[in-house]
Amino acid sequence: MSKQPVTIEFSLPEWVNGYCMSYRATSNLSERMQFVIKAAQKNINLKTGGPFAAAIFEEKTGELVSLGVNLVTTQGMSILHAEMVAIAVAQKKLGTYDLGAENVASHELVSSTEPCAMCFGAVPWSGIRTVVTGAMDEDARNIGFDEGPKPDDWIFELASRGIKVIDKVERESAVEVLTEYKCNDGFIYNSRES
Repeated sequence: MSKQPVTIEFSLPEWVNGYCMSYRATSNLSERMQFVIKAAQKNINLKTGGPFAAAIFEEKTGELVSLGVNLVTTQGMSILHAEMVAIAVAQKKLGTYDLGAENVASHELVSSTEPCAMCFGAVPWSGIRTVVTGAMDEDARNIGFDEGPKPDDWIFELASRGIKVIDKVERESAVEVLTEYKCNDGFIYNSRES
């Protein structure tokens, strides 16, 4: 019988905490998205992961709860997409798996790119009430990423569960980060071609 690890851990890049300290709460959705897109840019510039970032904010106050960046290749785990990291960090920080619980402020996920199939699936179980996206699924696919079998009308699917979606916020800036990653020979990691 083979032994399994008893602890699974991941670490955020050293620059993340300092970058989070630079954030000032804002009600402006474009400013929140710009903060997230700049994190994706930093992640590729500092070679700490892929071209994606996501953050959890308190919806009403604009306070930052957590920032996640894509760590798939640098940490060697396929689940470490930016949204998954942001959700896990927020849940750990707040001490609850349900970011929509009655005694918890309403939270929004701001992601530099639409969620892939895995991240889409995680949203309803996280308790997030709003999802805000920059680049579209097709933008990630256009540079070679496999976004998985997500429902065609994923926005409707989330809305049917009471989760609001606002898409294409600062899309052009988010696409620039993806394009730069591809042009600089960033590693396009897919499990295998289908």
